[in-house]
Amino acid sequence: MSELITLGEPIVTFMSKDLDQGLVDSINYYKFLGGAELNVLIGASRLGHTTDYISQVGQDPLGDFAVKEIQKYGVGNKYISEDPTNWTAFQLKELISQGDPKTSNFRRNSAAAHLTPEKMDQIHLTDVKMVHLSGIFPAISEQAEETFRHFANMVVENGIMTTFDPNLRPALWTSESKMIQTINDLAKYGEIILPGINEGEILVGSRDPEVIADFYLNNSDLTHTVVVKLGSAGAYVKKSDGSSYTVDGFKVGKVVDTVGAGDGFALGLITGLLEGLSMKEAVIRANAVGALQVQTMGDNDGYPNKQQLTEFLNNNK
Repeated sequence: MSELITLGEPIVTFMSKDLDQGLVDSINYYKFLGGAELNVLIGASRLGHTTDYISQVGQDPLGDFAVKEIQKYGVGNKYISEDPTNWTAFQLKELISQGDPKTSNFRRNSAAAHLTPEKMDQIHLTDVKMVHLSGIFPAISEQAEETFRHFANMVVENGIMTTFDPNLRPALWTSESKMIQTINDLAKYGEIILPGINEGEILVGSRDPEVIADFYLNNSDLTHTVVVKLGSAGAYVKKSDGSSYTVDGFKVGKVVDTVGAGDGFALGLITGLLEGLSMKEAVIRANAVGALQVQTMGDNDGYPNKQQLTEFLNNNK
């Protein structure tokens, strides 16, 4: 019984311990598990929601590590299959004192890239309340895109609420034009679309939140709400009935690492809606989780439990 399900690829990350040394000169690394879709589930589980992760790993030490970590985080793993012929994806990540760290990905021909549509037919959707879709998984291979579409069609046919985050990863696509065309087509599966303003500039050709929102509202009859992430400024919300508003962000003392903030925003919004909050209240929660995450290292270390989230919201009204 899972309230929330996502489809994605777990990434075993080797994070440098050598500050500002770059990946070439770094010698010391520590290992943790990431992946945008998985981050959403980890945060949702931390807030007390039941989750399941659909993916595929290799029969190798990194695959075993991924499954072990997923279990540790309380995320359901019954839909994670093993591929005996392909390996688990991983990446190297810099440790830097300012800005966004560079990463080097090793994902091509990974086990997850070979996940088949037939595996999706084994997913039980009867009690699922929400499905979070991301533009990353369909970027890793043509097979993954086919599987993504098969799964998304299943979800829509079952009348389950969907969120879609473009999560642009240009390095995974054969060209920018292919990325833009495919992402905007896949966005049609989302009832709620969550683009960042920088993503909107690439995908729609504008940094105007209303222009971005109008594009996606007109892109699909299924889409009823677009929430444009504005970074520290908060988020702009527009609905298919024409109503719109901006929700201010939270001020933080120091931004340590922006990785995982967008996923934190998504999980904040999703869990808010699962708990019966209004869209505006859910966006406030989304901003709060994103603000907590940017103050920590790692992909999901800043995601709060219920008590921590309540304390943050009470102290930052």
